[in-house]
Amino acid sequence: QVKLVESGGGLVQPGGSLRLSCAASGSIFSSYAMAWYRQAPGKQRELVAGITSGGSTKYADSVKGRFTISRDSAKKTVYLQMNSLKPEDTANYYCMRDNYSYLSGFGSWGQGTQVTVSS
Repeated sequence: QVKLVESGGGLVQPGGSLRLSCAASGSIFSSYAMAWYRQAPGKQRELVAGITSGGSTKYADSVKGRFTISRDSAKKTVYLQMNSLKPEDTANYYCMRDNYSYLSGFGSWGQGTQVTVSS
């Protein structure tokens, strides 16, 4: 059983930065892909960024060049560095540990952390 705990969300002005963290416990972290999803009110949950067990990354077009996903296997933690934030980045951000070493879209979820981009 894996437990995922997100942190780092908050209120930030447009153009600002935040770094989200997701600490995993209870599983072999390095063998699985990890991902960040987000869900804004009235919208479907969408993939923001993912990273395979081998370190390959994937980003939504809307965040390419602004967001960076990384992982630290020793700390069992995945990060999402978010720069040049826009109001449309406002959402609840969820960490997911995939069931596979690649990004399948199926896995275990954290509780989420709210990110609000507003002046």
